[in-house]
Amino acid sequence: MPSILIVDDDADLSAIVARYLESEGFAVARAVSAEEAYDVLGAQAFDLVLLDINLPGDDGFAACAALRRASDVPVIFASARTSETDRIEGLDTGGDDYLPKPYSLRELLSHVNALLRRAKGRAGGAASAGRSAGPFTLDEGAGILAKEGVPVPLSPKELALAGYLMGHEGTAVSKERLLAEVWGAFSEVEPQTVSVHMSWLRAKLEDDPAHPAYFKTVRGKGYLFDAGGGGAA
Repeated sequence: MPSILIVDDDADLSAIVARYLESEGFAVARAVSAEEAYDVLGAQAFDLVLLDINLPGDDGFAACAALRRASDVPVIFASARTSETDRIEGLDTGGDDYLPKPYSLRELLSHVNALLRRAKGRAGGAASAGRSAGPFTLDEGAGILAKEGVPVPLSPKELALAGYLMGHEGTAVSKERLLAEVWGAFSEVEPQTVSVHMSWLRAKLEDDPAHPAYFKTVRGKGYLFDAGGGGAA
């Protein structure tokens, strides 16, 4: 179930949007300010953020810039500010799309689905439901990772960590990026937490956890998933 964070100080509007998105199969959380959004994003990772510009405290531009320093989660600006200058600033601060208010709920859904498809394509097909990479098959919908057809019991964070690395196959991902994308963009969890979870993950998925062939360490850069298992790291 894709998760969306709505950041808007119009509580009535965000409640209507949340109910609609939930009826379309999304998990939705809401925040009325950038500061509240930082707290929510520190506790949970989301698949998409719907962000207003006019917010108390930090405005939407500042919130998007802060988010971009920690995460590449897709961001849709949804605002009554529709000038060319505002649209350009929204995209230049890291927004992926700009939806002017007022908008129809069907139009919003179309933008959300299109952006999630693009984000999924950028992440790669290895982490798609029912798709295989090396000896592993990940079904995100069911929350199951199987090795050579045998499901492996994993905690939610272990599953998310494996899925993120599989989705970025062949690319070294830093601990900081993994913390942002798996634990939450503004999480206060220590980077060592990633190392601990990687050790647990390897113990369950690698034939020789001390010399991992699939979930590798890249010195100075982070961790990398190698579907071919080409040598240990």
